[in-house]
Amino acid sequence: MNILALAFTIVAALACSTAADVNASGKRVRAPPTQLQIGVKYRPKNCTVRTKPGDKVSVHYTGTLFSDGTEFDSSLGRGTPLDFVVGQGQVIKGWDQGLLNMCVGEKRKLQIPADLAYGKRGAPPTIPADAALVFETELMAINGQGVDSENVREEL
Repeated sequence: MNILALAFTIVAALACSTAADVNASGKRVRAPPTQLQIGVKYRPKNCTVRTKPGDKVSVHYTGTLFSDGTEFDSSLGRGTPLDFVVGQGQVIKGWDQGLLNMCVGEKRKLQIPADLAYGKRGAPPTIPADAALVFETELMAINGQGVDSENVREEL
């Protein structure tokens, strides 16, 4: 009898967890990240300098909402990367943390929980409150030093 009760409990738990992954229209949804997730997409073959707090960096990026993939901003369309100093609070915390130890030419995908992005306030009208964000990033320069022809990327 205990085995039957255990089996029923497991089936019920699985049904509840599956139901939580389906929205009102019946589409499966992913749970937003609860911590910063860093995915390296490209890495330079030669990397002698990595980003650290206090470095002035230039970054190309495309930002989307984790919930539905809606693009809310991109430097690529403007043709000008964003310049900022790492670790100085000039950008969201997810960037200050997610772009550390990065090489010029490296590409990363950052999945950023709401508390490391814009939190409860959001950034209306494009970023709602408590929104997790996804950024495709490419580091173009550290302290004015950009990619040279010897620093060719390899796909990971």
